Amino acid sequence: MDQPSPPVKAAKPGFRPEVQGLRALAVLMVASYHIWLGRVSGGVDVFLLVSAFLLSLSFLRKGEAGRGLQLRHYWTHVFNRLLPAAAVVIVGTLAATVLFVPRSRWAEIFSQAWSSLLYVQNWALAADSVDYYAADHSIASPFQHFWSLSVQGQVFILWPLLFALSAVIARIAHQRFRRVVLCVFGAVFAVSLIFSVYETYTNQAHAYFDTRTRLWEFAFGTLLALAIPYLKPGRGFRVAAGWIGLAAMLSGGFILDVQGQFPGFVALWPLTAAALVIIAGQTGSRFGADRVLSWGPLVRMGDMSYALYLWHWPILVIYLAWRGRQEVGLVGGGLILGLSLILAALTTRFVEKPVRAGERHGTWRRSAVVIAACLAVVAVPLASGQYLLKSADDRLQAEAELNYPGARVLAPDYDGEPTGVPVRSVSSTDPDSWGSLPQECSDVPDGPTDPVLTSICFSTPNTDSAKRTVLIIGSSHAQQWIEAVEPMAQAHDYRVIALLKGGCVYGDTVASRSEDCNRFNEAATEYALEMKPDAVIAVATAAMPEDAADPLVEGLPEAAQKLAREGIDVIGVRDNPRFPFDMQVCAETNGADSCTAPLVDKQSPDLPTAEDAAGITLLDFSDLICPEGICSPVVGNTYVFLDDNHLTTAYAASLADEFDRRFHEAVGW
Repeated sequence: MDQPSPPVKAAKPGFRPEVQGLRALAVLMVASYHIWLGRVSGGVDVFLLVSAFLLSLSFLRKGEAGRGLQLRHYWTHVFNRLLPAAAVVIVGTLAATVLFVPRSRWAEIFSQAWSSLLYVQNWALAADSVDYYAADHSIASPFQHFWSLSVQGQVFILWPLLFALSAVIARIAHQRFRRVVLCVFGAVFAVSLIFSVYETYTNQAHAYFDTRTRLWEFAFGTLLALAIPYLKPGRGFRVAAGWIGLAAMLSGGFILDVQGQFPGFVALWPLTAAALVIIAGQTGSRFGADRVLSWGPLVRMGDMSYALYLWHWPILVIYLAWRGRQEVGLVGGGLILGLSLILAALTTRFVEKPVRAGERHGTWRRSAVVIAACLAVVAVPLASGQYLLKSADDRLQAEAELNYPGARVLAPDYDGEPTGVPVRSVSSTDPDSWGSLPQECSDVPDGPTDPVLTSICFSTPNTDSAKRTVLIIGSSHAQQWIEAVEPMAQAHDYRVIALLKGGCVYGDTVASRSEDCNRFNEAATEYALEMKPDAVIAVATAAMPEDAADPLVEGLPEAAQKLAREGIDVIGVRDNPRFPFDMQVCAETNGADSCTAPLVDKQSPDLPTAEDAAGITLLDFSDLICPEGICSPVVGNTYVFLDDNHLTTAYAASLADEFDRRFHEAVGW
């Protein structure tokens, strides 16, 4: 989520109250968009620019004055200010998680706490292909908002190194420091912007969290700091610039297609808006936007913007998870914002301010001690909690066959008596919760070479000895069947390769899918035709949460016919039922019996006809997913559904024997 810049201020002189007011409006806008509108505001881009602008002003003064950059002091100074408030929020969020969030989500949240503490949260979210724009915040991580703080933390390490490099180059080449800084950061701006546009176009979900796609926004702030001394517009221009910038910043979240285009060149909108406000500066006019932005209460709000941002998101997410809702109303949102303001004020007063006051009389060693203490305050309870959770899960896993049979309980010859309570230790935001293969295709000799596929291809390790090869293509709904396919493959010495792209079902090119998805499917078909697997497994239908329908996936018959002409069997697995709510959370909150649904309300009455599904052999496991026509969250003492539309890995694995039998019956091997 959007992240305000931490309290890194330019050295005196240079305090700019209108910039603090800008921060305050931005964080209030961010919180409001998250709480009530469920949209991205673009405020993160404003904060990135402001961070770099103030940081750069400080280093430019030092460099031009010939003073040492004092990198060790700077780094300890910055993280001494960042970590105390962050540590308090992380510990508070962990405590609230244990009290109010279902146990099934603890493992995921604990893992994300480490990523947040160590400033790698953005990379963790990128690797997990998290949907930043998901409408249901109740299933989001309460630490998801730390992604941009992680980006900033990484830049706060990199930027001083680039300034130090500029100083060395200026000294060796006998050039002005400012000129070298312009060249270095101008190059960063250009390269990062080009890469940002490219990755946003090819893999936008990853691009949103990628530090490399954000560097140009920081570089924009540095270039603005370089230009400010030479920008001397008249008062009339500055008054107009201030209001235009402020209006553009506040309206960007409504006007821009942030879901499809950020953080590519479209991010120039909020950056330019913030730059106009900064260029306008203190106009001295009673009609200037700076009079609003310099208003005392707003400036004080800017002082606690960092803490306000840190608190508002976990409070929102935990409230939604606790109440089992996807959104809050006007009153509930007001209470969340009010509580966030109270906690932010307390954190600023009793954590941030004392740290800053002590820093004025301390050394870098004292700051290092504070940093170490903050790390320990989080690490000790977090590691302890993870150890206890893993120990409990290991005990349950040891009893899995006996007490958690899942679909095996439906077998005619089953005579066990499972005991215990249903449990899972992974969540829907963890890709491994949908199934995984151990080896990346980059490590196998016949893996795909198309860059569209190389990073999302996985394989079993038996690349040379396998008797047959099975290729799985599609979204997480295809991925979840890995847990049933892999045991079959091990039993028969088959090789399994998976081409997986979140939210992208497999089929021929159709206009209703995104360009990104169509490119993936084209590349997947070309790879299949090139390697000629013995069979391709894909999801054949597309279930709907609110309707009794699961029509055939568009374009799948056309793709299947291309493969069938080359002798490749295409197995289409019927999609599992989907629901308008998280089945597992419902069961944990209300009991499994309160969360059932008739299968006839979730699927089309019949499978697609052979004519409609030409080239596809259909497999339907609905009788095992919803036995006796009732979809229940729990079967055989095992959670069936991971969320509102995926199977759990445990339940998919319990289908392995029956998948083996039906698959071989279908292909005739």
